[in-house]
Amino acid sequence: MLSTLKNAWKIPELRTKIKYTFLLLVVFRLGAMVPAPGIDIEIVRSIVEEAGLLAMFDMFSGGAFGNMTIFALSITPYITASIIMNLLTVAIPKLEELAKEGEEGRKKISQYTRYATVILALIQATGISVGLFRGALERPGAFNVIVLIMTLTAGTAFLMWLGEQITEKGIGNGISLIIFAGIIAGIPNGAINTFRLIRTGEIGVFNILIFLAIVLAIVMGVVAIQEGTRKIPVQYAKRVVGRKMYGGQSTHIPLKVNQSGVIPVIFAMSVMALPQTLTLFLGNESGFGRFVATWFSPNGTPGIFIYSILSAILIIFFTYFYTAITFNPVEVASNMKKYGGFIPGIRPGKPTTEYLTKVLNRITLAGAVFLATITILPMIILNFTNIPIALGGTAILIVVGVALETMKQVESQMLMRHYQGFLK
Repeated sequence: MLSTLKNAWKIPELRTKIKYTFLLLVVFRLGAMVPAPGIDIEIVRSIVEEAGLLAMFDMFSGGAFGNMTIFALSITPYITASIIMNLLTVAIPKLEELAKEGEEGRKKISQYTRYATVILALIQATGISVGLFRGALERPGAFNVIVLIMTLTAGTAFLMWLGEQITEKGIGNGISLIIFAGIIAGIPNGAINTFRLIRTGEIGVFNILIFLAIVLAIVMGVVAIQEGTRKIPVQYAKRVVGRKMYGGQSTHIPLKVNQSGVIPVIFAMSVMALPQTLTLFLGNESGFGRFVATWFSPNGTPGIFIYSILSAILIIFFTYFYTAITFNPVEVASNMKKYGGFIPGIRPGKPTTEYLTKVLNRITLAGAVFLATITILPMIILNFTNIPIALGGTAILIVVGVALETMKQVESQMLMRHYQGFLK
């Protein structure tokens, strides 16, 4: 990875993209330190520390939520809007047609996603202002509430723009990198708190060793699954076009064990945050708020187990869902048949589609179960070790997954420029 970055830095165009990406991430971190107007931060911090799910939300926002800054909502509304649009694309024929129209159709869907993001940000900001943190308002009043709502909504809209700019002009997926930067930003503070607790004897060295072993195992597992690929051999028959002969070569279709990357985990965490979002309107002391804190909280029992089971189910579902969107066995089989390709031992057409679907379902199940396991198992273990580093399986999965995907994009751009130089 370091070698790749070093080589990429030598290419002027890539160096510019890396600098641009880093600059926008710095803007994100600076914005995460600008407090929202009219809020008592100490009251907000006490509320966040009491609610386990809010602490996890604070981790993904890079501490912006716990400090109630202008980026307190983080990029979560955009992720939720993306989930909704992906589901509607499958359910509504008109949106499905737009998705198949190519670049123009995708631009239209992206526009709808932006509108949905602003609407969801308004809803969440209203819930925070008049619900969860209404007691933290220094000067309660309609005008101050409206200013706070507009500020938080504008912060999310700006983050969405930052993410899109990184994706378009920088390196990597902008939205994923913003989440990545938010998680990384919380590590130093968590490490300091951990060493402080070790010195006071509140946490044993054995617990730290368990934590480090879990982190190492997760990192190794994520790399293995992310890089794991099932290669389906494909043979192309020889055909004569005019005076030239085409085909006759052997190749393969790479089916990744984890075709969807970290997207299912991010989607699942966003859905699991919905009950907590509803409590923003009703308050933690309401009947619904106490029910969520007891049964859907990642801290304490029995909430930790129910939360983990539901998270696992959602991760498996979104893994299959996102894989079905990104890889279409019918289309692949049709293209193979069109150009004279076939899988040895499998007839072209429908048998090829059925074979690809069967293989894809099997390896996707392995990837989905792995994602669910490394997400919920460390969460349960760390819940009983009381280590104050908010870096469970979900965070490690996102950090490692985003790092690998970003490096692959860097390598692909380097390879593309290598071929361009060769052709010149």
